[in-house]
Amino acid sequence: MTGVGSSDWPRIEAALDPREAAYARATGFTPKAGRIALLPGPDGTLARVLFGLGAANPARERLLAGTLAGVLPPGTYRLEGTGFDGTEAALAWLLGGYRFTRYRAAVPAGEAVPAGEAVPAGGSVPAGPALPRLVAPAGVDAEAVSRVAAAVALGRDLVNTPANDLGPAEIEAAARALAERHGAAVTVVSGDDLARDFPLVHAVGAASPRAPRLIDLTWGDAAAARVTLVGKGVAFDTGGLDIKPSAGMLLMKKDMGGAAAALAAAAMVMGAHLPVRLRVLIPAVENSISGAAFRPGDVLRSRAGLTVEIGNTDAEGRLILADALALADAEAPDLLIDFATLTGAARVALGPDLPAFFTEDDALAEAVAAAGRTAFDPVWRLPLHAPYAGLLDSKIADLNNAPGGPFAGAITAALFLRRFAPATRAHVHFDLYGWNPSTKPGRPEGGEVQTARLVYALLAQRYPAGT
Repeated sequence: MTGVGSSDWPRIEAALDPREAAYARATGFTPKAGRIALLPGPDGTLARVLFGLGAANPARERLLAGTLAGVLPPGTYRLEGTGFDGTEAALAWLLGGYRFTRYRAAVPAGEAVPAGEAVPAGGSVPAGPALPRLVAPAGVDAEAVSRVAAAVALGRDLVNTPANDLGPAEIEAAARALAERHGAAVTVVSGDDLARDFPLVHAVGAASPRAPRLIDLTWGDAAAARVTLVGKGVAFDTGGLDIKPSAGMLLMKKDMGGAAAALAAAAMVMGAHLPVRLRVLIPAVENSISGAAFRPGDVLRSRAGLTVEIGNTDAEGRLILADALALADAEAPDLLIDFATLTGAARVALGPDLPAFFTEDDALAEAVAAAGRTAFDPVWRLPLHAPYAGLLDSKIADLNNAPGGPFAGAITAALFLRRFAPATRAHVHFDLYGWNPSTKPGRPEGGEVQTARLVYALLAQRYPAGT
């Protein structure tokens, strides 16, 4: 398989067998990004694939090779040409080959990349012999690429699973299964203990027959740098008594996308044996409706002791995160990162492909942005504009979870969360969408663990394996 950039095409075309060159011209191949030409050999079998890479520029789609796994016929392929970065192409191949196959027969997603061998397209399901396979490019750490792709597939599977099969208990089961694979420990707080110690988590989940819980996973050397990941685990969000319209509920199975991203990042960190003491906190709930539902106008006391007036029951994610962040902040981690499908305002500002992030630490912000570029997992920093904190004022409580008004919704949500982790300066909040609205290279339509690969790249750079 030959990658063909716009400037390379005359040279590559001249080097082709005359019959191959004639066939490419006859079929109208151009090196436009994503174009494919299947060139037959003398016996009629497939001899070569030309893959258009487009012009070399900073805006080139770095996961472009992710289109290949879903369109090539069965066979074993090797990459050649100067246009491919081997690691990017191998990862894109696996990410693009992912398929969610739980509920219907389909082409399976593939299997992990064995170093130096031909590897099938995809991420998590054993491949049949009919799938296209890619030989791991020279110099590529195929095992590391495989771990990342498998972790992404894990998170995507969680987001794609509908709420009838994925509630708080199933999120807990996924965390326990991940912990068992890596020798981590898991404790879970539920019932009366949850009501006492994590009252906001309990209040949000009280209306559902599926009991809420706080999942706490720990791994690594207790003396190592402390890294804590917090993921919003709302298995389904009706909006509560401030009920969403039907259209607003259609994708609410993805409201646990923050928890999926945290677990995917944790899988990468543990799989690479990074020298950190990792903690993952997931408040897992279903925001439902019943006589036990919390109400607009209620005043709830948080784990941190702050009282919160409920301005809107559909702003439940920040409530459950508040209790989890207070727990995380109590042990003063070296780095605290939370992931949440939190606000529509962030989507309006940046669209579905570009998560917003917030931090008060400018050096950390630069590192996060750089890690996003390295991992081709892009983000954009929005400001924690302190004067907007006044928008959270309540006349009867310490703060309101959803003050009225159309302005700065993503910023006020981030400012709300910062109130619950005051001791931790190195705190990053990701406001993500958790979903690919349409298929793009390396990103099939459906659930996505945005920022998980970024966080792994950030931690791998800060805490290299083997140190």
